[in-house]
Amino acid sequence: MADNQIGAAIAAIHAEPARPWTLPELARHVGMSRTTFAVRFKRKVGLSPIDYLIRWRMLLAGDRLSNTRQSIAAIASSLGYETESAFGAAFKRTMGCSPRQYSRSDKRSGLAVAEGA
Repeated sequence: MADNQIGAAIAAIHAEPARPWTLPELARHVGMSRTTFAVRFKRKVGLSPIDYLIRWRMLLAGDRLSNTRQSIAAIASSLGYETESAFGAAFKRTMGCSPRQYSRSDKRSGLAVAEGA
């Protein structure tokens, strides 16, 4: 990414998706004020930093649901969710269906929902 600070924030999110990132923590990580970071991130990426984090987590979850035999609870935990219920709600909001439905259906349709979000 052409913006080094935003690129560093994205790299941090990708490196540690389960970390309980907050807007202030991400801004500190890249040496910016919260407001400046939030505005610049949204302008460059099209999503808020936290929405980007959630979307990234759900794309990882979709991949794991499609390509591994991990349980939903294990995937939820590995992505920083304390409960399967919280994970399921975030997954459904982002991907358009529950994790269970996603794992049983055509995964491409779920990915298309996430990519269009």
